[in-house]
Amino acid sequence: MLENPFIVPLGAFVMVVIIVAIGSMKKMREKELEAHQQLRTQEMEHERKMKELDLEKAKLELEKARTSTNVG
Repeated sequence: MLENPFIVPLGAFVMVVIIVAIGSMKKMREKELEAHQQLRTQEMEHERKMKELDLEKAKLELEKARTSTNVG
């Protein structure tokens, strides 16, 4: 089997394929991590906006309650 003349070229080809596959997987992983980071950043921004809206809503309700008691 080791005397077969196709062993060395085939081994070299397989090695190149494995190296390219590892490089591609690394790039995919980096893109995946970047997408997760971007999603987390958007989620945090959305959460901050929701808190701001809740504060604004609470202020308006408090102001409405004050005007209702002052009128009545």
